Amino acid sequence: MIERLSRSAYSPDPRDVIWTMPNVISFLRILSIPVIAYLVAKRHLIIALVVLLFSAVSDGVDGIIARRYNQVSKLGQILDPVADRLLILCSVLALSIAGILPWWLLLLVGLRDVLMGLLVLALAQHDYGPLPVHFAGKTGTAVLMLAIPALIFADAWHTPFFQFMHLIALGAVIWGVGLYWLAGLLYARQGLCLLKAERQA
Repeated sequence: MIERLSRSAYSPDPRDVIWTMPNVISFLRILSIPVIAYLVAKRHLIIALVVLLFSAVSDGVDGIIARRYNQVSKLGQILDPVADRLLILCSVLALSIAGILPWWLLLLVGLRDVLMGLLVLALAQHDYGPLPVHFAGKTGTAVLMLAIPALIFADAWHTPFFQFMHLIALGAVIWGVGLYWLAGLLYARQGLCLLKAERQA
């Protein structure tokens, strides 16, 4: 989520600092991810939703603090998207273990993140930083960050209404994974073009 904050007109320039309040909040958010995944895998869904709610609130709070108190940092710009991706991957893993999502969705999400990790490493070898955030990437992440809690919520009860809600949330997860991959292909194209231009220079 930090991408939209760091690119807003009123966001301060990122600084080379580590120990800021937003970064501490981001670290705590990352530490909460295994807890959420464990609770979902064990089907303690209501408790998982409560922890997930606190995690989501902290995501907004750290951005507000960073902008208001000039604590936007380069580390924070890395931690925030990393936390989002870890939350998505671990949540899909936990939902697969719980039998709520099919395993092939986990394979798709995991494979996409592995390929993006390799691309980032390849670009870093040529002193390139993170690629500009694409609309498809932001949209896919947003859809998944909304659909995953909705899916957990829908599976906490077993009534016709919540079964219908489960189908809607499942469709949203599949749609989000599709956008996730579309963004990955666009990033890959941008990265390969940069590496090709580097070789030709």
